[in-house]
Amino acid sequence: MVIHGAVIIEQGVTFAIISVKQTVTQYTVRMTRFRQAIAPYFPNMPIILMSQDKNGTPHFYGRKDVVDFLKTVPLDRIPWKVYHIY
Repeated sequence: MVIHGAVIIEQGVTFAIISVKQTVTQYTVRMTRFRQAIAPYFPNMPIILMSQDKNGTPHFYGRKDVVDFLKTVPLDRIPWKVYHIY
């Protein structure tokens, strides 16, 4: 599986942000299963899922304090990487 994401350290909190399709974030069960599947690759850190609507507006799902922070950060400032997960 190939995912687009970033690991960020901000104010002493290390977290992962993963870009997913809206079909993942539309349903709580899908978000939970996806997080569980990738959690071993991002150990001991909150996983924030991000999807974009048809207008390109990002929507974040996860720990509230991290989500509130990410809402203030332009997407092009996030250090996105491609992760190959096997």
